[in-house]
Amino acid sequence: MKTFSEFKESLESSLPPGELSPQLASLWYDAKNNWQRAHGLVDHLDDQGAAWVHAYLHRKEGDSGNADYWYRKAGKLRPVVSLAEEWKLLVEHFLYS
Repeated sequence: MKTFSEFKESLESSLPPGELSPQLASLWYDAKNNWQRAHGLVDHLDDQGAAWVHAYLHRKEGDSGNADYWYRKAGKLRPVVSLAEEWKLLVEHFLYS
């Protein structure tokens, strides 16, 4: 998977592409409205990228305190952009880094 457009197109499938990192797979399941599966893919990982996705998921859930904890672990501040904008930023970050 090379582009954001390809990632978005993959959402038409019932399963994510096999080559996705856990962070991208989490964002894929989040876009499919499967918060539990998305959370389960990153909640046990220790890297800053997973912490950022984890923070986003808790922000989306409405748990600001937990989200802020994970943003700190990711070395980030809670963004002021919409959830949709943050989701796109996350996907692009993991696709292009």
